[in-house]
Amino acid sequence: MTTQPQPTPDEQDQREQRAFHSFADFYPYYLQEHSNLTCRRLHFAGTLLVIGLLVTALVTGDLRWLIGMPIAGYGFAWAGHFFFEHNRPATFKHPLYSLRGDFVMFRDMLLGRIER
Repeated sequence: MTTQPQPTPDEQDQREQRAFHSFADFYPYYLQEHSNLTCRRLHFAGTLLVIGLLVTALVTGDLRWLIGMPIAGYGFAWAGHFFFEHNRPATFKHPLYSLRGDFVMFRDMLLGRIER
């Protein structure tokens, strides 16, 4: 098993500063930033928890469940980036595309398009 060389901080900054004109343009970058299997699995778990919290809030009518959504989603994702992927989450520079990327990657993992 080979490991990919980690980008230098300057290379990371250049990649993050890139302007994306569409989500289709952003998603390959998003996947590149999630190449570590453990990081992807943590994203999957966090997204699954977010969906579960939303469903629980809707079913019970208790909106306090929604408070846990950002904690579950970002907590798992950021742990994956900081401890396994060793990069900064795309959320910091591209928050809306990144949020959409989380759900698209979740779907792609469910469908077997991306290793989980």
